[in-house]
Amino acid sequence: MQNQMLWQSVLGEIELSVSRATYVTWFKNTELLESSDDSITVAVPNIFAKRQFEVKFDKQIKEVLQKNGLKPAFVNYTVKTSSKKPVITRETTVEDNSTESKADTLLPNQSTAKNLNQSGLNPRYRFSNFIVGSSNDLAYTACQAIAAAPGEKYNPLFLYGGVGLGKTHLMQAVGNEILEKNPKAKILYINTETFVKEFIEMIRFKKPGFSDKYRNVDVLIVDDMQFIAGKEKVQEEFFHTFNVLHQLNKQIIISSDKPPKSIPTLSERLRSRFEWGMAIDIQMPDFETRCAIIEAKAAQSGVTLERDTVEYFANNIKTNIRELEGSLNQLLAYAEMRGVAPDISIAEGLIGSVKQSRPRHITPKQIIDKTAKHFQISIDEICSSKRDKHIVTPRQIAMYLLRSELHLSFPKIATELGRKDHTTAIHSVEKIEKAIKLDYLIREQVADIRERLYA
Repeated sequence: MQNQMLWQSVLGEIELSVSRATYVTWFKNTELLESSDDSITVAVPNIFAKRQFEVKFDKQIKEVLQKNGLKPAFVNYTVKTSSKKPVITRETTVEDNSTESKADTLLPNQSTAKNLNQSGLNPRYRFSNFIVGSSNDLAYTACQAIAAAPGEKYNPLFLYGGVGLGKTHLMQAVGNEILEKNPKAKILYINTETFVKEFIEMIRFKKPGFSDKYRNVDVLIVDDMQFIAGKEKVQEEFFHTFNVLHQLNKQIIISSDKPPKSIPTLSERLRSRFEWGMAIDIQMPDFETRCAIIEAKAAQSGVTLERDTVEYFANNIKTNIRELEGSLNQLLAYAEMRGVAPDISIAEGLIGSVKQSRPRHITPKQIIDKTAKHFQISIDEICSSKRDKHIVTPRQIAMYLLRSELHLSFPKIATELGRKDHTTAIHSVEKIEKAIKLDYLIREQVADIRERLYA
C-alpha cells in the first residue's frame, strides 16, 4: 500500500511535467513493485516501454523520486507479467500483429464485426499499436479526444504530412475505437480516389444512393485529400457532403500530404472549411521514435535486437516509417533464412547497398548551387550581403544544409557563403532547425533540395 501511494505521488508530479499523450502512453500503466534504500523496481507493460524508461525517462524518474524522499542508486524496470489473456488497451504500445483468429478478440460482438467490414476500416490499426513520439503526439492526443467524443472536438480534423508517417493508422484507429465503444456507430473510411470514382459512376450510369452513402454516417474518414485538386465537380459534391455532416455534428477526419492552403486548385470555400476545426502536421519521426518503432516491430516477430543494431537503423533510415519497417523486415527475413542472429553486421550489409546509390562526396558548391537553383536566384546573390527576404531565407537554408549534410564548422560555413562573422551561420542554422519543426513550407523546401542533391 505504501509503495502504491508513493508511486501515485510520483505519477501525479510527472503528469504535470509531460504532455498528456506521453503520460498516457508511457507512465499511466506502470506500478512500483519494490523499494529499498539502494534500488527500486518499477513494472512497465512491455519490453518496448522498458527500453524507453531505461533510455529516456530514467533521469526524470530518479529526480521525482528524490523529491519524494527516495534516493535509489538504481531503478530497475521490469515487464509486468500476467496469467490473464492479453487485452488490447489504449495504454499499451507494442503492436499485436496477429492473424485473423486472434484479431477476433478485438471485436466485442458480431455486430461490431459486421460494421467493421462495412466501414472499410482495418482492425489492426489501433491506438494501442501506434508509436507516439514528439513528431506525432499532438495528432495522437487530438485523435483520442475525437474517439472519446466524436463531433464535439476538432471537427473537422485535418492531418497532413509526408507518406508513411502514420496518418492512415491514426485516422482508422479513431474509427476502430469508436466502433469498439459503440458497435452501432456508422463509420466510413475511404480514400479520395474512391470518392472520385463513385462520383463519376453516379453521373455516368445514374447510380442511386451516392449522397446517402456519404451523408448518413456518424464519422466520415477521408484519406489523401490532395487528389481532389483540379476536380471542380467533385469538390462541389464534397463541399455539400461536408456541410450536411458538419451541420449535424457528425465527425469528419481528413488527411493529405500537404496543408489545405498548399493543395493546388482547391476551392476557397472548401479550403476554409478544412481549416475550421484543427489542422495538425505529422512530422518525420525523431531518432528516439525511430528506435522505438524498430524495437516494437522486431518484438512482434519475437526478436530482441541489440541496441547498436537498432540505432544503426534509426541513424541511417530517416525518410519514413514504411521504409524503416521494410528494411527491418529484410533483416529479419535474411537472418531467419540463414539461421543467424540479426545483428549490426547484417544490417550494415543490407542498408549499405541502399546508401551506395547516393553520391559519396557532396561539395559545398553543389549545396549552394542546388539551393540557388531551387529558389531561382543566382549564386552571386545567395553569397552576397543583400538582406532581401527572397535571398536571406535561401542563404539560411544553404547554411543549414552545409551543417546537416557535410557537418562543416560554423566559420567554414560562413566562408562558403561569403560572410565574415560565423555567428550569422550559427543563427541561420538554429533558425532553420526551428522552422523545420513548425513551418511546413520550409520543411518541404529543404526536402526538395536534399532530393536534388541525392538524385
